[in-house]
Amino acid sequence: MRLYTVDSFSDRPFRGNPAGVCLLDTPAPDEWMQAVAAEMRHSETAFVLDQDGGPRSLRWFTPTVEVALCGHATLATAHVLYSLGASGRLEFSTLSGVLTTDQAGDQAGDGLITMDFPASRPTEAQAPEGLVESLGVKPLWVGRSQFDFLVEVENADVVRSLTPDLDLLSTVETRGVMVTAPGDDGEADFVSRFFGPRAGVPEDPVTGSAHCVLSPYWSERFGRDTLVGAQLSERGGIVRTTLRGDRVELAGRAVTIWSGNLTVPLP
Repeated sequence: MRLYTVDSFSDRPFRGNPAGVCLLDTPAPDEWMQAVAAEMRHSETAFVLDQDGGPRSLRWFTPTVEVALCGHATLATAHVLYSLGASGRLEFSTLSGVLTTDQAGDQAGDGLITMDFPASRPTEAQAPEGLVESLGVKPLWVGRSQFDFLVEVENADVVRSLTPDLDLLSTVETRGVMVTAPGDDGEADFVSRFFGPRAGVPEDPVTGSAHCVLSPYWSERFGRDTLVGAQLSERGGIVRTTLRGDRVELAGRAVTIWSGNLTVPLP
């Protein structure tokens, strides 16, 4: 089976968020996919399988757990398929329903890839014990989405300088925590960072699924449906968002770093 590492939400190598992509020949046991993801050590590894007469099956695993939604590994998967000759609209059957991707540009792999994801509007919530203490910030607003907590802070510098206590944060019952503020460089409308130690991801470089929450949150604040988000991790990345009712269009580029053959057979 073919195995890839792709840097998502970047047009340059060694930036953005690396994801593994495994092109399955046949269905694989969950334990085997989890073991491959642990070996890859990326925040997520995607496993995609062609299915006759329907959307491709797509699943995502962190080094420790399966997740129900992952943007950057979906972008990586679409990038690989487009580079292998796929074109137009692609459909994927996932734990979050059917997700679609499309590609702009004239040549496979050269254009911006767009993804149609469900919007997840956060609702105001009381910060659970350990959340604020682990981040070491004074939140302006705390909310909860389907999977994560959202914490708005005063400005982008606070987001940049965060040094959370990840051990304490891992005691908070949530997939992850996004910390966000308005942008300050004239290019990004908002900035964020994402921490998910409880899911085996101490800090995620660029988190597509978080932007399913950040898009409706900041679109309501700014009164605009189309925004640019910058994730301020060490690697960094850009996610372009367009809110369309209860859906969010996420757009970004990706770069293949390496590809090879996975020689470990299925059990």
